[in-house]
Amino acid sequence: MAERRVNVGWAEGLHARPASLFVRAATATGVPVTIAKADGNPVNAASMLAVLGLGAQGGEEIVLASDAEGADAALDRLAKLVAEGLEELPETV
Repeated sequence: MAERRVNVGWAEGLHARPASLFVRAATATGVPVTIAKADGNPVNAASMLAVLGLGAQGGEEIVLASDAEGADAALDRLAKLVAEGLEELPETV
């Protein structure tokens, strides 16, 4: 299983607008991805309610994972989005 560990780059954490951006990006990959806090259970990264339910704070480590074909590229794009706290989806997502 491919996995990326990154720290949340948004100061406010993964809620509201950042969570919406992340979920849109996860859905756009076309690859099933999970997201979890470093010590928590994984949830569907394409589910807004699941992502909000994580309560991931700014600077907190999260784990992105997938075992699907194309997972490495998808996880790299999502990890960049989260780590850099981007305000809009990059064109590569």
